[in-house]
Amino acid sequence: MAVFIVIPAHNEEQTVGEVVSGLRRELPSAVVLVVDDVSTDDTARCAARAGARVLCLPLRLGYWGALQTGLLYAWRQGGEVFVTMDADGQHLPEEVGRLLEPVARGQAEVAVGACPARAGAAKKVAWSFFRWLTGLPVRDLTSGFRAYGPRAVELLTAEDLLVFDNADLASLLLLHRAGLTISEVPVKMHTRRQGTSKLFSSPRQILHYLLVSMVLSLSKRKIS
Repeated sequence: MAVFIVIPAHNEEQTVGEVVSGLRRELPSAVVLVVDDVSTDDTARCAARAGARVLCLPLRLGYWGALQTGLLYAWRQGGEVFVTMDADGQHLPEEVGRLLEPVARGQAEVAVGACPARAGAAKKVAWSFFRWLTGLPVRDLTSGFRAYGPRAVELLTAEDLLVFDNADLASLLLLHRAGLTISEVPVKMHTRRQGTSKLFSSPRQILHYLLVSMVLSLSKRKIS
């Protein structure tokens, strides 16, 4: 089974090599694909040196634009199971095998790596509200550590998710409304080594996230 691990990266030279090396040890048969989103440091070189296949974008597309590019490339290269993860070291290579198992065995079309313990009280309340509003069977709604089957990738690369700051939730809503089977896999995660989440960096950003998420949830709510 052809497994592609897609990693969007922007200025992650400090961590991307370690992430790629760990993946090469854990899953030597998988293709590790790093999509360099116009980094100004040595991200691409560090990734390639560690054994990744690297796509260098000609212009900055942002996280979801880079992710869609990588998924589309992997799909056209004959990928059958697709894993997405971050380049900053939060997502652990040793957890990838457990994450992709439900998809590889045909038990789910989407698997989300969940680590609710990483969230503060306010984020957990927000997640509970949006689970109630949308019916999504997932506790960790902002996790980008996921495994997808071909049908999910076809939907994600066909839909325009680039305009959403919170496309992690938007993509789950899209897949849920399309009737895909979504499962959640408990995983361990490291804390962010550098930088902060732009979605929760200030009260204004939190309010913006909540309002946009509410509109998305209502507009893409699955009608039974």
